[in-house]
Amino acid sequence: MKKLILFIMSGLLLVGCAKNDNPFFSAYENKYDAPPFDKIKSEHYMPAFKEGIKQHQAEIDAIADNKETPTFANTIEALDYSGELLDKVSSVFFNLYSAETNDDLEKIANEVSPMLSEHSDNMYLNEKLFGRVKTLYDNRTQLGLSPEQIRLLEKYHRNFIRSGAALNPEQKEKLRTINKELGLAELAFGQNVLAETNAYKKVVDKETDLAGLPEGVRQAAAEAAKEAGQEGKWVFTTQKASFIPVLQYGENRELRKELLMAYTTRANHNNANDNKALINKIMKLRVQKAQLLGFETPAAFILDDTMAKTPKAVYDFLATVWTPAVARAKEEAAELQKLMDAEGKGEKLEAWDWWFYAEKLRKAKYDLDEEELRPYFKLENVRQGVFDLAAKLYGLQFKKLEGMPTYHPDVEMFEVSDADGSLIGVLYTDYFPRAGKRAGAWMNNITEQYIKDSVNHRPIIVNVGNFTKPTADKPSLLNMDEVETMFHEFGHALHGLLTQCTYPSLSGTNVSRDFVELPSQIMENWCFEPQVMKTYAFHYKTGEVMPQELMDKIQKAGTFNQGFAMTELLSASLLDMDYHSLKDTASFDVEAFEKASLERIGMIPQIIVRYRSTFFNHIFTGGYSAGYYSYTWAEVLDADAYQAFVETGDIYNKNVATAFRKNVLEKGDSDEPMKLYKTFRGADPNPEALLKRRGLK
Repeated sequence: MKKLILFIMSGLLLVGCAKNDNPFFSAYENKYDAPPFDKIKSEHYMPAFKEGIKQHQAEIDAIADNKETPTFANTIEALDYSGELLDKVSSVFFNLYSAETNDDLEKIANEVSPMLSEHSDNMYLNEKLFGRVKTLYDNRTQLGLSPEQIRLLEKYHRNFIRSGAALNPEQKEKLRTINKELGLAELAFGQNVLAETNAYKKVVDKETDLAGLPEGVRQAAAEAAKEAGQEGKWVFTTQKASFIPVLQYGENRELRKELLMAYTTRANHNNANDNKALINKIMKLRVQKAQLLGFETPAAFILDDTMAKTPKAVYDFLATVWTPAVARAKEEAAELQKLMDAEGKGEKLEAWDWWFYAEKLRKAKYDLDEEELRPYFKLENVRQGVFDLAAKLYGLQFKKLEGMPTYHPDVEMFEVSDADGSLIGVLYTDYFPRAGKRAGAWMNNITEQYIKDSVNHRPIIVNVGNFTKPTADKPSLLNMDEVETMFHEFGHALHGLLTQCTYPSLSGTNVSRDFVELPSQIMENWCFEPQVMKTYAFHYKTGEVMPQELMDKIQKAGTFNQGFAMTELLSASLLDMDYHSLKDTASFDVEAFEKASLERIGMIPQIIVRYRSTFFNHIFTGGYSAGYYSYTWAEVLDADAYQAFVETGDIYNKNVATAFRKNVLEKGDSDEPMKLYKTFRGADPNPEALLKRRGLK
């Protein structure tokens, strides 16, 4: 079965509706099999979840109770194609739960989480079912299976073992309890972060407090104030598109400090949304689960199913990058302090000063002001640049679909076709922040690609972001980080769109967490290449392409502030590893734990860890537990992989692009990740490529 069982989230029992009124109980009536969002209502979810669980359990029971000798077809293949209705409702619900939630959906999530947890356990702890899987696994070399089928069989066997199939009855009951409690705790963590993000609004009523802020930032804050019933004032929030420009350009030091502290203390105010107790509960349950399954720590359990394999491998890897990164960060801090000293105010560099003085230093060193670039980064143009890049590399074509229902007016829908005109899939883009959307950027599947009965079912993918919103007289004009993020998330989309696997569980992004970031991060390499910028960096008023002089400045400043960027990132990765290296379930002080973790690695006080514990969604609710290192691990792969293009002298090289598509993007999890990579590259990845690109060597 597909990813559905991994959605251990939760919800409210609403009044049911007749099956013939529920869109989930019939085929979607369009050529793409896309959800009719205009017809789906909150009351449709719980009846569909319940019926989906019922139908899927019947399928599982039929497989487990089958009197015939186990075969790949009647056991593994049957499992992977099962649960169609449950997948159908889960994928829509959890996409909206992340991107357009409301009170009804949060209540539904809280009810359905233990139901899905129990259903998952009912499958993986089914002794008869596991017996069939184990029989096939033990005899896998004699079954005449294809490499993809062997990979799927091994994946199912591993998932059963990791889900407790080999435990005794008493241990299985304990695991069931842990899974239910863990699902609800993780769900509550994310809900608290969203509530805290939505709750904070800094109202500024004196224009003098806005000194240094670009006009576009002021205008966006004025419109936010109007929306909040504070017309004539300015409102800033803890959404990055709102407060980061203040950190970069705001001359009011106290305002910079207040906004940064508001962002970095979310869910840490000893109120109803405080996450410290939940972190204790989550880690206690994760330690119990890992040890119940025979592992000393959660990290050891989680990493056993990744490329890295062991916590030691991750710590050793991070150490090789941390040492040069923090050394460079100290050099950068000294440079920024000199700028502050020259002002004669007697101030010492603090975290809320870094962005502000880094912008001054970038201007002084490279004559580059990021606000000077924004007019050339109109969102729609950048997206078209991403599409054009995919066309040049892979021959893809994109057609905007009009008249198709979406789940929010901001969402747009595109048909994606191959060079020969055949359908690749559908892409939704959803780029602006709002109260119902969690922070950050991500890619999701609404449907997976798979092949069944000779029909290649094409995927439906969603790219979500929280980028700078348009204002009354300006379109959405992105900063450099937002441009890079759009390219990044589109890389995930390509991984989901181009996959050509037979089985849903192996399709697209269903790969190990430390491999999934390769397709996304390699896309970042193209975004500021002058050749590529010439396809999208047009001034939003004049339509003129960005001057070569500005493009050259971007290139020269490519390694600027990388000590800060890497230190911020790596400290979060090491904090994640420290949490998941816990061995006991004793209660601990979250703030003291975080402080000790950062002191141990020599974190400099002028930089705040990218995600402080109480809002670290990635590791406490987002599936990256003991996995945040993956971004840096995959960066080694992507830096080396991009060199395959550079070495040919053509960053659009069709032969290299075809090799990357065939050996990585199309393969999903059909083979070992490193084997796929080496088939593409012809050698192991070279870590030097990362250090060189970041300017750390």
